[in-house]
Amino acid sequence: MKKTTKLIALAAVLFAGFGSSNAMAGDGSGDEGFSLGADLVSSYVWRGSSLDNSVNVQPNLSYTLENGISLGLWGSYGLSADGGDRYKEVDVTISVPVGPVTLAVTDYNANPEAGDTFDFAEDGNNTIEVSAAYSYENIGLMAGVFVAANDYDNAWYCEATYQFYDKDGYTATAVAGLGNECYYGDGEGKKLAIVNTGIAVSKDRYTASAIYNPDTEESYLVFMASF
Repeated sequence: MKKTTKLIALAAVLFAGFGSSNAMAGDGSGDEGFSLGADLVSSYVWRGSSLDNSVNVQPNLSYTLENGISLGLWGSYGLSADGGDRYKEVDVTISVPVGPVTLAVTDYNANPEAGDTFDFAEDGNNTIEVSAAYSYENIGLMAGVFVAANDYDNAWYCEATYQFYDKDGYTATAVAGLGNECYYGDGEGKKLAIVNTGIAVSKDRYTASAIYNPDTEESYLVFMASF
């Protein structure tokens, strides 16, 4: 997450930059046990903002109970230095399915330095977010707000996704995200802005995401391989 404004997601990144980090939320399917995996991304883009320009490896580990409650760990580690130390982030998420909605609490810890992993001060490395996600057929909705530790004056973000293509093994999903500029976008004031738009095309374990932030007028093309 932006170390300059000091960021944070579980998640992982939906479609290599579209998501809200929280890829390890329980789905309430009743599948109990451990799950692990990793993504390799050409650069780390999160909710329309570039967090690290270098290649990142993003491991995840979670355990889900039979009732769908899940505890997950997600990380991102730059493979080379991007104007300083190599990027690193470790997020912890607890998610609970409530009917068709999944509620989650995430502790984002970006670029933790030695000895301050549990620094929950207002200017510390940790940011606590409460979020809710809902999906129906090809539509996904999520909203999250920073509520504790370094909460950026309770900055919030919401997002809608729509899978509009599914043919010959390819899927394509469009995304639009709105953020509070206390944290997102250009960071000027507290006005709302569209900060994350784009399309992700996936086949098998590979995803290419074309991302544009209308507020900062920055664009990205991110490639992701999942394992």
